[in-house]
Amino acid sequence: MPCRRVGGAVSAEQTVEGLARELSSYLDSSRVNQVRRAYYYAEQAHEGQKRRSGEPYVTHPLAVASILADLRLDHQSLMAAMLHDVIEDTGIPKEALSDQFGESVADLVDGVSKLTQIEFRSRAEAQAENFQKMTLAMARDIRVILVKLADRLHNMRTLGPLPFAKRQRIATETLDIYAPIANRLGMHSICTELEDLGFSSLYPMRSRYISKAVAKLRGSHQEIIQEIRGRLEEKLAERGLPGRIMGREKHLNSIYNKMKFKQKSFHEIMDVYAFRIITDTEDDCYRILGAVHSLYKPLPGRFKDYIAMPKANGYQSLHTTLFGMHVNIEIQIRTEEMEHIANNGIAAHWMYKNDQSNIISVNQKRVDRWVKGLMEMRERADDSLEFIEHVKVDLFPDEIYVFTPKGKIMELPSGATPIDFAYAIHTDIGNASVACRINRNLASLSQPLQSGQTVEIITAPGARPNPAWLGFVVTGKARSSIRHVLKHQKRTESLELGKTLLKKSLNGFGQKLGDIKDAQIEAVVRHNQVQSFDDLLSEIGLGNRMAYLVARQLVSGAGSDSQDTGADLEQSGDGYRRAPVTIRGTEGLLVRFAQCCKPIPGDPVVGVMDSGNGMLIHSDTCERLPESDEARSRLTHLKWAKDITDEFSVELRVELERQRGVIAEVASAVAKADGNIERINVEEQNARLGIVSLVVHVNGRRHLARVMRRIRNIRAVTHISRIRH
Repeated sequence: MPCRRVGGAVSAEQTVEGLARELSSYLDSSRVNQVRRAYYYAEQAHEGQKRRSGEPYVTHPLAVASILADLRLDHQSLMAAMLHDVIEDTGIPKEALSDQFGESVADLVDGVSKLTQIEFRSRAEAQAENFQKMTLAMARDIRVILVKLADRLHNMRTLGPLPFAKRQRIATETLDIYAPIANRLGMHSICTELEDLGFSSLYPMRSRYISKAVAKLRGSHQEIIQEIRGRLEEKLAERGLPGRIMGREKHLNSIYNKMKFKQKSFHEIMDVYAFRIITDTEDDCYRILGAVHSLYKPLPGRFKDYIAMPKANGYQSLHTTLFGMHVNIEIQIRTEEMEHIANNGIAAHWMYKNDQSNIISVNQKRVDRWVKGLMEMRERADDSLEFIEHVKVDLFPDEIYVFTPKGKIMELPSGATPIDFAYAIHTDIGNASVACRINRNLASLSQPLQSGQTVEIITAPGARPNPAWLGFVVTGKARSSIRHVLKHQKRTESLELGKTLLKKSLNGFGQKLGDIKDAQIEAVVRHNQVQSFDDLLSEIGLGNRMAYLVARQLVSGAGSDSQDTGADLEQSGDGYRRAPVTIRGTEGLLVRFAQCCKPIPGDPVVGVMDSGNGMLIHSDTCERLPESDEARSRLTHLKWAKDITDEFSVELRVELERQRGVIAEVASAVAKADGNIERINVEEQNARLGIVSLVVHVNGRRHLARVMRRIRNIRAVTHISRIRH
């Protein structure tokens, strides 16, 4: 609530006493006195300081405390509100506040001070870094963000005297960061006021235009509004149902966004008449729903039951749209407690603290779960930009509601997939997911979920996330968890591959890794400007450094190759011998097979190091291999392990005479040779001849020969060959 003014100036004495009277309605006198004492301490600390408007600075913390008093927050939050600028603006240390008002209040003030120092106007990275700090403060004590939101709300109410550029920055920051957080915490009244104030500061002319249009339309619609209200009141009285009916204002920012993003005209938005009915019990909500449906015809598909399935921020209400008197009528039906929670969100926790309300404890758990989720994402993210990318999804959700097999409701953002669902249950379940059932039927892990579906996740021990999942998951938790596992996997695999390549290179010099002295290893690590030997091995595995050059440094001394490009591998005369590296085909993310030549076990193969991505394996006759001697000297010679059982893709071209059922014969021949067909296409054909290309899974050259022999034995087949692009 804004400060009361007397003759243009604020009488702080009168205002603090007015606040004290308001607080006495829900706090005992000793706690009211503690809040009063915090005010006088702040008044002394800020003595001589003025706001841009010319008012004494202390009017600001007093107004912030008044906003929190409207939310009926506890006395410690109100004391922190009074003192929130003391550390930053007056030089009084945190320890002094701790001695005067206790550690909890001092921690709150310190948390708010740190948030106040956050500026979101700089580069995206700085903004993301600051958002991480905000998350930490919220995790320690959620009241920190409540005080900060009240502080921001009062600053937005009093933006007038500030320079234009600063007003624009603060308004943008409010719409991008603070209003979404207020919404996520369920604080609708603060969220909408922040949005409207931010909108009117950023777009003053648009705001004035929409505001005038709303006022004009409201006047002309007054008669219809009164008639609808009268009919609703009559129907409730007739059924003996308690309920107060309120008209619902449409907010300027909301109108503007609907016009901008949903391409709706102003009159389309405003031709909907909105009412809210507040009643006593949950049971009454459903009875009133029946009553209004008997009065006006409900529009199909426009009913939402947020009482049975609350929104992610704890919001509960029944929503229905009716058609009556030639207009659409939107009605929300909720209890008094739901109304308080809809307006005040997490702040309602303190309002109902003594009532032990079940709804409040559920909402408290919801917020705790969200903040905990933010902390998990923060730990997994490599950098702050990645973190804020994950968080944005959670700040702007359109929810869907799905069920676990045991009937528990899970809320997820719109577009969420079974993988998002799996990670929402538990990170380990997400990591081990291999398949899913939707409404008891097997379904794709990438299929977007719909509200009301029952989802069951099938897991397998040892399963790992697939990099392709990043292409379709939508929740921050799923994305950050998958990236975290893949990074760890990539690091482990790059270390293994790097060590293997380095050992083989050292063998070429007649040395073993175990024989190299620690001092020499440290010298090579320093020379290559990496943190550790593991980092150097990882760099080799990723293809960012050549194993041969590092081996040569280790053998002959760091720095000896500083000008060496590796072109003299064959001619160096230093006794270097090429030693092939053994591959199995199951090395993971960093050993991949080229799609151009599709090598299989038995083919002569070489490895090309792809900077940052590991090794790409080609057939040694592949046309895409480099031709220059220098580039060829960088290739890694490979040999296949003997006991490979994995399957590899091969593309075959089959020329055949067109006959009824010949494609089925080809498929049958492949199956009889224990091959699997991945893809089959009839590429070109005329009246007599056809050409078929098929991609077959085999486990080596011998298996391929068996498959090709079976296909060649089909009478209609005239020619078969293996395709290498």
